[in-house]
Amino acid sequence: MTNLSDAQLSQLKQGLHKRRLELQDEVRDDLARSGEQRYIDLAVKVGSIGDDSVASMLIDIDTVITDHAVHELREIEASLKRLSEMSFGDCADCGGEIGFARLLAYPTAQRCTPCQGRHEKTFHHDSTPSL
Repeated sequence: MTNLSDAQLSQLKQGLHKRRLELQDEVRDDLARSGEQRYIDLAVKVGSIGDDSVASMLIDIDTVITDHAVHELREIEASLKRLSEMSFGDCADCGGEIGFARLLAYPTAQRCTPCQGRHEKTFHHDSTPSL
């Protein structure tokens, strides 16, 4: 594990636990809300193709938001596992130290800043759609 102090590790662990609880509440609320009658009414009451597409878009947006929260929860769980295995703060690529400042800003970071930059350049996907 990196040279993080016990106080730093504790601060990061508390932040991860806090964010995990927030996300769990958010996902729970999103799932409960998705079953509400207003979504069913919205999907049933559409009068035109435009209304149907708006209803579909609203449902899709909620799904994407929930998917993002679930993805972040998985990252947090992986970070907590690395903490328990004493590999938290070690770069997955080079094995070097990620650094407290980076972990404080992005506690689920798996790579140091230089390796993350290389990773993003290597696995960069053009976001421009093409036909």
